[in-house]
Amino acid sequence: MIRTHSIKRRNILQALGIILCAPIASVLTLPRVFSNSYLEPLNKPHIAWRTQLSPEAYHVLFEHHTEEPNSSELNHEHREGTFICAACYLPLFQSQHKYESGSGWPSFTQPITRHIGTQPDHQFGIVRTEYHCIRCSGHQGHVFNDGPLPTKQRWCNNGLALNFVLKTDPLPLLRS
Repeated sequence: MIRTHSIKRRNILQALGIILCAPIASVLTLPRVFSNSYLEPLNKPHIAWRTQLSPEAYHVLFEHHTEEPNSSELNHEHREGTFICAACYLPLFQSQHKYESGSGWPSFTQPITRHIGTQPDHQFGIVRTEYHCIRCSGHQGHVFNDGPLPTKQRWCNNGLALNFVLKTDPLPLLRS
């Protein structure tokens, strides 16, 4: 009698555990499914950005040009905040990773994880690594292996391809 009763109680407790934990387990898996949906590439033709950007920013972001060195006000931006893509507003770099490289362009030791895509660039007869916003494919700049420790990387960015948002200000909604 005691044995049957304890088995029934154990079965009931196991069933209750499964019933109570199932909703929690499903909630815990939601971020993996939905948290990166804002990183999915936009299905927006590059030409559609022309009305939302200055001609100079469009030229850099979607025609893969480079602004003149030392022409960006962001070279001298040293406040705490976030550097976002000038086209779609996806955050790309945090200010604590910005440094003075002497290159004439805003430079960073690392981007925000998974917010940047890279590809080989064969212009000028040399192979470089071009990087772009993972969401809108806007050209940002090139990454080089001559930066400071700990990454030894220099993410050399066109200032026209970025906007700066102070840490105390809310980030703008992503453009689509």
